[in-house]
Formats: sequence, structure tokens, C-alpha cells
Amino acid sequence: MFGSTLDSSRGNSAASGQLLTPTRFVWPYGGRRVFLSGSFTRWTEHVPMSPLEGCPTVFQVICNLTPGYHQYKFFVDGEWRHDEHQPFVSGNGGVVNTIFITGPDMVPTGFSPEPPGRSNMDVDDAFPRMNDPTQEAIPRMSGVDLEVSRHRISVLLSTRTAYELLPESGKVIALDVNLPVKQAFHILYEQGIPLAPLWDFGKGQFVGVLGPLDFILILRELGTHGSNLTEEELETHTIAAWKEGKAHISRQFDASGRPYPRPLVQVGPYDNLKDVALKILQNKVAAVPVIYSSLQDGSYPQLLHLASLSGILKCICRYFRHSSSSLPILQQPICSIPLGTWVPRIGESNSKPLATLRPHASLGSALALLVQAEVSSIPVVDDNDSLIDIYSRSDITALAKDKAYAQIHLDDMTVHQALQLGQDASPPYGIFNGQRCHMCLRSDSLLKVMERLANPGVRRLVIVEAGSKRVEGIISLSDVFQFLLGL
Repeated sequence: MFGSTLDSSRGNSAASGQLLTPTRFVWPYGGRRVFLSGSFTRWTEHVPMSPLEGCPTVFQVICNLTPGYHQYKFFVDGEWRHDEHQPFVSGNGGVVNTIFITGPDMVPTGFSPEPPGRSNMDVDDAFPRMNDPTQEAIPRMSGVDLEVSRHRISVLLSTRTAYELLPESGKVIALDVNLPVKQAFHILYEQGIPLAPLWDFGKGQFVGVLGPLDFILILRELGTHGSNLTEEELETHTIAAWKEGKAHISRQFDASGRPYPRPLVQVGPYDNLKDVALKILQNKVAAVPVIYSSLQDGSYPQLLHLASLSGILKCICRYFRHSSSSLPILQQPICSIPLGTWVPRIGESNSKPLATLRPHASLGSALALLVQAEVSSIPVVDDNDSLIDIYSRSDITALAKDKAYAQIHLDDMTVHQALQLGQDASPPYGIFNGQRCHMCLRSDSLLKVMERLANPGVRRLVIVEAGSKRVEGIISLSDVFQFLLGL
């Protein structure tokens, strides 16, 4: 995970027998090739640093250091660099970072490094203030800056339309409501899409959307009426029949007491982007169909696109990319603003706790948690709460591979097995740059987080501790828009 580990006592007989302390060094400022060198390598060896999975701009390495003072520096793309946010000193060899590793009965003396600013680099067992986030000098965001930024974003979105989200070319898949659920399940899997609008030929209009939550509810509902699911059970359920049954489950009835499926949430190509974002947020949907009809009665509708928060966020990032100073909040670290769901600290209360899963948890319990917590994904962690993977609603379509849904029981399959099935299937949705898990650091700026979330298929970022990948929180597209729009 960390690449090679350097032993600073190697070749030093005087240091033999001394206690070695594993020390993690992190370079969070990007680059193509990053190396670490220092007094512990006698400045002759360059130790390669490895990019953190999911955070390609963060490089790390662990070195075993002897007690005492050490100097170090980074060699980034052929240039010597030091971290200005860590303790450093100026000497004959230029500016170098410093670290003190405590040992038995050792007290640091005769050393006065220049104080660091806000730490963006984690180094284990260094000065306590470097690892304690509560002691970091986090810049505060003023109320004026927040209001100015929100106003400018609101103005931008109010003057742009859904038409601008339409790609130059592409396809949009719609499903007939009379299709069997099983066939719809396979179509979404084979096409690598998480959801599709529903077309009713009898009514001549789009009537809804079929998504991963529907399949989760179907599998859970059928699973309560017997043992293993059969193909015949799914074959007898058309999409229309399921939507009516779902209305029963959700207690949605009209004035006459008949089941009334939820009406389609849609937008037109000339609706402004702020209204589009609000519709997505208020109705808690992943995307809304952009539908156009040239007739006043809305007949002969044309499905143009599926608008999502990701597309709208990409528009915001593109507009402010070269004028980010006009939005003061963009440079704020995410740990300093009310954004996302965080693991509560000791003594803190959190109205919305962060849900996590262990890999050995049953798929049935994972699906139940997704439904009950009303979230779209849950981090999968090990016994140290370090991130292993993430299970999302859209992963349910992997069960269409080799008709796995007909051969398993939800409580007998583990989350790990379900994820392995999904990796074998390799659906394109949710994969960006070969990554399933997309991460960020608490010190990352809001702008960096927004730019990552604007990538296709990236719906959330897991906030991790550099090096250990211990989960600290999660930020979704919805979280970002609720903050930006002041909801």
C-alpha cells in the first residue's frame, strides 16, 4: 500500500539495536514523479513515493527512523522542493524540512525551526500539533464571503438553461413500462447505465424513471416471500405492475383509494439550471429527464437528455475556473465549512451519523441500510476504519451478470462477494479513470472537491486520512449543492 519502507539504521552500526519508528511522509501537492531524500538516507538515496489510491495528487512513503533530529526534502519532477506548511530551517544546503523523533529519555534541545502554517502533510510521530486537526490554523470563512459567493452562483445558474447541458452527440435509453422487470434489469446492466425514463405507449408520454432503488426494493420484497429468487418471479412482474405495487408499499393513493404512482419529475430545455438543481434536490432523485414538445398540449414529447447535478456542477466549475477569486469560498478547506457527513469526534453529537459497512456484512443488511438511511452509497471499511471499497445503489445491477439474482439469497451473500461480482462485471457507470472509490483529504479546497465531483460517474467523495485511509467523512453532489444554494 505504501510501497517500499526505508530503514534509516541500515548500514549504520552505531544505530543498531535502537528503536526504529515508522514515520509517514506525505507530499500533497501533485507531480508526476516524487522522491524523498534526507539525512536519514545520507542525502544519497532518493526514496520513491507512491500516489495515494483515489487521490493522485497525494504521494506518500513510510520510513523507519531512529530517534533524534532529521532533515528531509522532496524531489518533485526533477526539482528540489520543501513543504512550507511543515517545520523547516535554512542552512548551507538551502531550505529543508525537519522532524524530531522522540526516543527513551530524549528531550529536543537547541533547535528552533520556523513555525509551519496550516498542515497539509501528515507525518506520524512528529510534533503533536502537526497531527491534531483541532490545532491547525484553519482559515475562517466570513459570512459576507459566503453570501457573495452564493449570490454569484445563484445568478449564474438562473441565467443558464438545461439546454446547455445537452451533449453534442449521444444516446438516451428509455424503457417501455410493459417490459418485464427482469428484462429491464438486464438492459441497464448491459448498457452500463444506472437508470432510464419510462415510456407508456398507451398514454403517449413518459411516466416515470426506473433506477437502482427500484431493483433493491424488488429484490428485498420478493426475498421476503420465499427462499431464493427465481427468474419466473421477476418475469411475471412488468415495470408497470411494479410501479403500482411500489405505490401500495409507499402508501401512495389517489382520492378514490387507488394506487397512485409518483408522477414523473421532469424539466424542459429552457428551464434555468437553478430550478433544475432544486427539482433534483427536493425530489431526492439522481437525475431528471429533459423533455421537449413543440405542441402546447405536450403531445409527442422528445427525450433530449438526463440532467444531473454533476453536469450542473461542471458548468459552475467551467465558468469560475479562471476567476475563482470572485468566489471566496472556493479556496476554503472542506474541514472549515458545513459540508457533507463527518465521523463525529469524541464528545460531539451528530444528527446524521456516517454509515459504514464491514466487508463480511450481508448484502441484505447493506441494501436495508441504503434504504433506511436514504443514502446512495456506504463506505466499506476494515477493522481500523480504513477505506476498502464503497457499495452504491447502482452496484445492484451487477447481480444481472450470469443471472446471479436467481442463484443467491441476499442474506447469504457478503458485501465483499457482491463487490467482487461487480468488479468482474466492470460496468462503466461509477468508474472514472479506472477508480471505483474516489477520495479527498480534509485539507482539500472546496474547488478541488467540486472539480472531482464534476467528473462523469463520480457522485461522492470519501474523506480519508492521508496514508492510513481512515474514513473521516463523505461528501456527495447533493451536499455540495445544498451548501452552495444555502438550503
